Amino acid sequence: MQLGIVGLGRMGGNIARRLTRAGHSCVVWDRNEAAVSDLAADGSTGAAGLEDLVGKLDAPRAVWVMLPAGAPTEQTVNALAAVMEPGDVIIDGGNSFYKDDIRRAASLREKGIVYVDVGTSGGVWGLERGYCMMIGGEKASVDRLDPIFAALAPGRGEIPATPGRESRDHRVEQGYLHTGPAGSGHFVKMIHNGIEYGMMQAYAEGFEILKRKDSTELPENERYSLDMADIAEVWRRGSVVSSWLLDLCAIALAKNETLSDFSGAVADSGEGRWTVMAAIEEAVSAEVLSAALYTRFRSRQDHTFGEKLLSAMRFQFGGHVEQPVTPVKEG
Repeated sequence: MQLGIVGLGRMGGNIARRLTRAGHSCVVWDRNEAAVSDLAADGSTGAAGLEDLVGKLDAPRAVWVMLPAGAPTEQTVNALAAVMEPGDVIIDGGNSFYKDDIRRAASLREKGIVYVDVGTSGGVWGLERGYCMMIGGEKASVDRLDPIFAALAPGRGEIPATPGRESRDHRVEQGYLHTGPAGSGHFVKMIHNGIEYGMMQAYAEGFEILKRKDSTELPENERYSLDMADIAEVWRRGSVVSSWLLDLCAIALAKNETLSDFSGAVADSGEGRWTVMAAIEEAVSAEVLSAALYTRFRSRQDHTFGEKLLSAMRFQFGGHVEQPVTPVKEG
């Protein structure tokens, strides 16, 4: 199947590579010409711009936008809509706010263009592991694009089947789900990321308590000098708190147990805030997710070992590099 891809960063480029390895045809564009050249050398067809990309696709076209949420995605979707035709599909695979998806879908529908939102999880590991996808949009278009989603998904792997799922949609066990109408895909991904905040915060706080057990503020006979890397590793082996996030903790701690490469100023990319906003709108008590978000705000002023671990996890799964924090001026 043929797919256009706009945005060849940490995830967009690997999405193109995974699709071409599966036998699909990708036409790619990015402002970074070197990224386009790299993908062209790896089997994709490079484009000189959005209009050129659309011109190299056969109708009905499908273009996957993989850009930061907000203005970059908004501007690109609008620019594509100006050169695409009725029956074409624009896919937003980034982390857009789901209410923006609802608005875009309605606007594009007036032009006969279909909008599909794909909450995409997999980070920098997606090329080899595949991407878990939560897909919003009209069923007919999502079904038509199924070969693309099937190729990007991780597949069953070695995860045992869940008892009682025999009569349910088999695609879910492959790692992708049609969640419903436009916006629902990014809404589910938004809550996924909110939960992620809470899980990461739990690991960070636990390891912070372990790390401080050798504090001179404690009685000498109650102090332990504990090996953080070994604890993370043993917990990976059969513990009830084992997870991929713990795997990433173990990798980071084995590399540098003090995590001195990280400041501990933890960024948030929007989904955590939107999750808390949704909880307020729905009158849902979400203490853990809210506290995890507020802790990230506080981390930009006072950094702890636990927050260095949060930064390390973000770097491991998503390639998120810490950004300098600009002090807030008073007065």
